[in-house]
Amino acid sequence: MRILLTNDDGVDSPGLKALGDALAPHHDVTVIAPDRNWSVSGHNRTMDRPLRVTQVNLGEGYAAYSTDGTPADCVAFAALGFLEAPPDLIISGINNGNNLGNDITYSGTVSAAMEGVISGIPSIAVSMHTDPIWPVDVGAAFILRLVEQITERGIGKDVLLNVNVPNLPHDQIKGVQIVRLGKRIYNDQLIERQDPRGRTYYWMGGSTIHSYREEGTDVAAIEDGYVSITPIHLDLTKHDLLETLRTWDLRF
Repeated sequence: MRILLTNDDGVDSPGLKALGDALAPHHDVTVIAPDRNWSVSGHNRTMDRPLRVTQVNLGEGYAAYSTDGTPADCVAFAALGFLEAPPDLIISGINNGNNLGNDITYSGTVSAAMEGVISGIPSIAVSMHTDPIWPVDVGAAFILRLVEQITERGIGKDVLLNVNVPNLPHDQIKGVQIVRLGKRIYNDQLIERQDPRGRTYYWMGGSTIHSYREEGTDVAAIEDGYVSITPIHLDLTKHDLLETLRTWDLRF
């Protein structure tokens, strides 16, 4: 398969290189990744300035480029003709930290995969917690196996797979669960301060993110030591509310 690798942590991320090194012996791999960190950037495309691309050397057997654009821009480059042929599959990651539940609405990693789906290219977003160490080889080995299954069985162009891998050695991971998105709880605060000239400025942030455990979710799967896979599509319609709204007295 022709595979495009990207991420939101930047082109120098160990997670990105681990994927390239694992996949390149088996597939036609190209890397296009941001030249800096775009974590928590959401789905952001650059339309107000030109973009630049620089070739870099990440590993043997695959070409790699960095750009001053966003993760979604990296995918757009590939879809719009920067490469000789469009990729068959987009893989975004391995992200530094999990993307569980409503994290996906903020994640630059998942947004890159969403851009792939918008362009009609099936996509994978893969994330992994980094504490106490970051065993990226474990995550990369699983993605290689997942790509083998996609090659054999196929996957729809309108879906992305959101994958989270436990921070565990390979022999301690209990298996794989196919699950729905869970819920994350953000303890954000607005902190007001003043600079030396008396002007007010603000920090937005908070303490450690907590998760709401519910069986059958990505949150529970990761807590229990399983790889979680959640199929996601971009139809955000609440279908069961359509008929109810049609009964309202809505006149223009």
